[in-house]
Amino acid sequence: MTLQLENKVIVITGAQGAAGSDATKMFLERGAFVAACDIRPEGDFRDFQNLKEQYGSDRLIYIQANMTKEDQVQNLMRQTDQAFGRLNGCYHTTYVNNYELIAKQSLEDWEGSIRGTLTSTFLVSKYAAELMIKSQGGSIVNVSSVLGSYARKHNAAYGAGKAGVEHLTRVVAVEYAKYGIRANTVVPGDFKSEEVLANMSQEHNETMKADSLVGRSGSAREINEVAAFLLSDAASYVTGSLYPATGGIWVSPDRL
Repeated sequence: MTLQLENKVIVITGAQGAAGSDATKMFLERGAFVAACDIRPEGDFRDFQNLKEQYGSDRLIYIQANMTKEDQVQNLMRQTDQAFGRLNGCYHTTYVNNYELIAKQSLEDWEGSIRGTLTSTFLVSKYAAELMIKSQGGSIVNVSSVLGSYARKHNAAYGAGKAGVEHLTRVVAVEYAKYGIRANTVVPGDFKSEEVLANMSQEHNETMKADSLVGRSGSAREINEVAAFLLSDAASYVTGSLYPATGGIWVSPDRL
């Protein structure tokens, strides 16, 4: 079954990342109106103009913004409201990981990772919910990581930030339920973006694949299928939940 997102207005942050760029295409294919957002300029988004020509400028807009800056997140939601008049879903994929050992990590790098991963989630959730209240409800989907629960070297700030994302999202679910707003977290396992692969040895990459019970890495589309479910009306009774897409790593954590 293909989950449809017909006529839903969805904000996608980190839209030029692996998950975000695939989600932009996928959600458009399934009938959504998309406000794609990334810190990088529109011109860097490969295929964006093709998507705009294919689906129309009335269904796809681009907003360049830094998700750690409150005024820019507010502007993202304002432009979305001006373009579409409502907000039904928000898929927040932004994060920062500097892949460093604690002993070698500077305070500046630590704070940068926490801001890019956790503070951005706070700001996006807060202002997405504000617009969703005007829209009489909606669905917020944030992205965590299996490393928010399990420790691995080089991931202190990232893991702490993702653990925070999971708790924050539960609180969002509690505080905004009375407005018809659902909030859930997708928890990817071994999901390889170009950025991750650039900072990972071949040996580590192969070890990660072996950790998965299905014997391979996950794809952006497999992560986004979970997000699409949570954004859809099929998940109307689902809120405050963690949805793992880990290839089974959680079943046997000793494999980490």
